[in-house]
Amino acid sequence: MKVSIITPSFNSKDSIEDTIISVLSQDYSDIEYIIIDGKSTDGTLDIVKKYENKINKLISEPDNGIYDAMNKGISLATGEIIGILNSDDLYYSENVISKVVDVFNKHKVDCCWGNLLYFDNKKEDKIVRRWRSSNYEKGLFEKGWQIPHPTFFVKKEIYEKYGTYNPSFKITGDYELILRFLEKKKIKSFFIPEFLVKMRLGGASNKNIFNIIRGNIECYKAWKINGLETNPLKLFFKPFSKIKQYF
Repeated sequence: MKVSIITPSFNSKDSIEDTIISVLSQDYSDIEYIIIDGKSTDGTLDIVKKYENKINKLISEPDNGIYDAMNKGISLATGEIIGILNSDDLYYSENVISKVVDVFNKHKVDCCWGNLLYFDNKKEDKIVRRWRSSNYEKGLFEKGWQIPHPTFFVKKEIYEKYGTYNPSFKITGDYELILRFLEKKKIKSFFIPEFLVKMRLGGASNKNIFNIIRGNIECYKAWKINGLETNPLKLFFKPFSKIKQYF
């Protein structure tokens, strides 16, 4: 079973090499690695080209944001399973992809995910946040529940059937896609109760209060465009669900 891993990048020279190494170090052999770069100008491509003979597909051109880059990667992917690992993320261990493939083979699911660790930008061994997810159950989204997107693996046929990322979302396109797949389309899912990805602390959706507000507005939009009903006040409290991740 081939797995396509997509890394969107833009001006990521300080982190992308660690990301590439974490993918190339996986003990699973049938991996297609795709990097979609947004025409970086900081030397990112010089680093990527060091591994060019081990990267299956590389595109560097202007894009319309990270979700546009992800969609480009999905359109190029030939694997049965697709995972997206951003240019400042790392796989937690060398057998993550093996575990994921084992889940798809054993449980015959459409998607799976696991837990996520956030580490300090300067010290990989300094853990700042622990995002422990759970199995999906109806009603969880309204309680602030969400999947750690870098740990999310999906069959390509699901993207072909239900669509890719909506580029009109600038911050929470991953939330909209996961909501669409699980809450609306009810695809078959599985939670792996282990840490799968390490992520540098930060991210656009939590960068400042304005992005938090914009993210909540986009989350409400995600419900509306998918014909799902929710109370917008519940989404306002969504950021507070993350507090326990710091303890």
